[in-house]
Amino acid sequence: MKEDNSLYPLKFQPILKEKIWGGTKLKKLFNKQTDSDKIGESWELSGFKGDESVVSNGFLAGNNLTELIEIYMGDLVGDKIFEEFGLTFPLLFKLIDANDDLSIQVHPDDETAALRHNSLGKTEMWYVIDAEPDGELIVGFKNDCSREEYLKALEEERLSDLLKKVPVRKGDVIFIPAGLVHAIKKGVLVAEIQESSDLTYRIYDYKRTDEHGKERELHTELALDVINFSATKNPKVAYEPKVNAVTPLVSCDYFTTNLLLFNRTIIRNYSSLDSFVVYMCLEGNFIIECENHKILVEKGETVLIPASLDEVSLIPNGEVKLLEVFIQ
Repeated sequence: MKEDNSLYPLKFQPILKEKIWGGTKLKKLFNKQTDSDKIGESWELSGFKGDESVVSNGFLAGNNLTELIEIYMGDLVGDKIFEEFGLTFPLLFKLIDANDDLSIQVHPDDETAALRHNSLGKTEMWYVIDAEPDGELIVGFKNDCSREEYLKALEEERLSDLLKKVPVRKGDVIFIPAGLVHAIKKGVLVAEIQESSDLTYRIYDYKRTDEHGKERELHTELALDVINFSATKNPKVAYEPKVNAVTPLVSCDYFTTNLLLFNRTIIRNYSSLDSFVVYMCLEGNFIIECENHKILVEKGETVLIPASLDEVSLIPNGEVKLLEVFIQ
């Protein structure tokens, strides 16, 4: 029998990151393998230098994402994307468990990031997987604010008074363009989809200290130039989830994200799309069937569908919830 060396849906080994604010939900809910009780992030799919995801299934197991792009180029990521980004995988996918408040922070846009750090900027979105009853996020300012007001509040330890706190529950979606001040608060679990960048300007960190008694570095000056000081109106993305249909969530220059809720087989045809597709499975499990491949996907797994695959069947075992992400 002829060996099939064509591309197929790829699963990856999660890259688990200990954080000062991390917890145990990622191992409890999503079976992430770790002895640590401080896992804040699982980098599900990353081409970020030094943190490249490694394939865990099929004949390509053991190869990392950058090596695959080098070999398969546009067949893996899409011709247009390969032309623009080369060997850089343009997006980063994470699961984040805030067992304590994250620092209040902001990310630079592409232009500033390129100039200062030779990096992509960071526009991102959050899908709230779960939240404790009092779970909230910080998203921008309550009212329009001047640089002077902001600096004074920072100096007087009352920045919190200026910021917009948004109560959240399971299923809420927040879009965070570069420049928007934000933070995940204690008790919130999110899926994060972002540009492939690890640039964070930390504005305030509650005077927390690390194991050596040192406070983490703040980036007050760097942040000042990139902050959007306008009031945040309605930070939540409005959407009506439909079963056995595609529900659009976010569409921006960097990524398009849809919600798929299904309890019967659905067929997704990507023949007109010049992009890879990523599935983040948040609830249930299902089989991806395409060409000569059948791949089981469990809750908490992330899968890369290569751009060369035009059509996939998603066969659920009960109810399934997943995020579908690509670049248009």
